[in-house]
Amino acid sequence: MMTFNVRVYGILINNKNQVLLSDETIRGKFYTKFPGGGLEIGEGTRDCLKREFLEEMNLPVEVREHFYTTDFYQQSAFNPEHQIISVYYHVEAKQHIDLEKINAQEETEESFRFIDLSAFSEEDVSLPIDKVVARKLTEWHRR
Repeated sequence: MMTFNVRVYGILINNKNQVLLSDETIRGKFYTKFPGGGLEIGEGTRDCLKREFLEEMNLPVEVREHFYTTDFYQQSAFNPEHQIISVYYHVEAKQHIDLEKINAQEETEESFRFIDLSAFSEEDVSLPIDKVVARKLTEWHRR
């Protein structure tokens, strides 16, 4: 039986015009993606994103405008019985981002980095939906 797996991701752009990316090894494979994660039962998408940034980076964020929601069929790479729906929002950090401190946390399985938007492309992310968002983000940035 096919079930939906809802993922929520944040597009965080700092004052140097750089976008935040997450590097993570999942089930033995390396992925670069936007920060975020899975929606839990009883949780709204905005609350999910706030929770994910706190859990992964100890970073409070303000969720801004909606950027994109998956508009095509995407089967999960990890479970063939799951269809992935991903929701992306622009987010803003409520405090200074100290990546050195964040990446030094022992309990995290991810590391984070910024990449200049002027050099950013879909080749910088791993997941199919993130590649769509990367194209849209570079088009948005060029305007």
